[in-house]
Amino acid sequence: MNMNFSYNFPAIKGVQASKDFYTVICPLRLIPKIFLFDEEEIPAEHRAQRLMNKSRIPEITNYILENPKDYVFSSLTASVDGEMSFHPYSEEFKDIGRLTISLDSKFLINDGQHRRAAIEEALKISPELGDESISVVFFHDRGLLRSQQLFADLNRHAVNTTSSIGILYEHRDQLALVTKNLITEVPLLERYTDKEKVSLSKNSPKLFALNHIFNTNCRLLGKKKGELISDQEKQYIKEFWEIFCDSILEWGLVLKKEMSPRELRATSIAAHGVFLEAVGIVGYSLFSKYPTQWKSYLKQLSNIDWSRDNKSDWLGRAYGPTGRINKTNETVQLTANLIKVKLGLSLTDYELQMETRFMEGNRVGA
Repeated sequence: MNMNFSYNFPAIKGVQASKDFYTVICPLRLIPKIFLFDEEEIPAEHRAQRLMNKSRIPEITNYILENPKDYVFSSLTASVDGEMSFHPYSEEFKDIGRLTISLDSKFLINDGQHRRAAIEEALKISPELGDESISVVFFHDRGLLRSQQLFADLNRHAVNTTSSIGILYEHRDQLALVTKNLITEVPLLERYTDKEKVSLSKNSPKLFALNHIFNTNCRLLGKKKGELISDQEKQYIKEFWEIFCDSILEWGLVLKKEMSPRELRATSIAAHGVFLEAVGIVGYSLFSKYPTQWKSYLKQLSNIDWSRDNKSDWLGRAYGPTGRINKTNETVQLTANLIKVKLGLSLTDYELQMETRFMEGNRVGA
């Protein structure tokens, strides 16, 4: 190998399955140059597993640009088809040295192509990021014959964190912070919110999942994760939940330990995410149209029958013919529609259209 035509990296050598691999620190400015990504040039047998979801790239790019002082990335993992050699710095430390890779080698990312693309976009806007670095794990793979199996093995045991855990560990997003603060301030939520799970088992001692409260707040303000929240909106969320919790009589029974969460979950829709998010939609309408009267409307929730036995109201909306709770955007909206009607609120044109389709479907199925 001609040393004048090669990449040289300080590296640490490791061994897995009797095969060497190398971890290097690579300046961000080199990432787009080393790891070219042209799907047309990647063989089909590799390309199929690596089609990028391009909608993810702006999100990751913005994460870098908006958090220049505390962003963090895990290592990229890549296969190398080409000449490689490792040169230890000393006899005493044989696993620390310099990794040399020929310039005509082919690199194929096994894990991290979205990060690579986001880094490239971020560098276009903030070139100074080029002096920062990321760790890269290289596997020598002649002909890229192992790349498919590497991809499969790297993702086989990957377990995504739940959305509740993501909210719990989020310290930048305003809506996540407001939601977590809310839970500490409202006794019912503090005691009966599961901060890890996204859905609760029938025997869970909790009433709510953190992600359900977060999603309800999104609907309550008509906002998405990452959007700014005004002080007025923060105050509205707090006051809304305080009145909301006092207006659901069954929740009060749970708080007094006169009813268990398990019993409430089995007998009422008021212990399920479809209900929470539906009330969030109603709350958004109240906040928008009745800024001075919304509290009196919200308190009327105490007059509504939330029991599963109330099939004339909730069958086909909050749950299906088998009695199973079914939370989709459609069922959340249909549940919200009926709550609005019961509170004496008008429906939007879109909501009226949904009601028409719902009624027509019920007539056909009758």
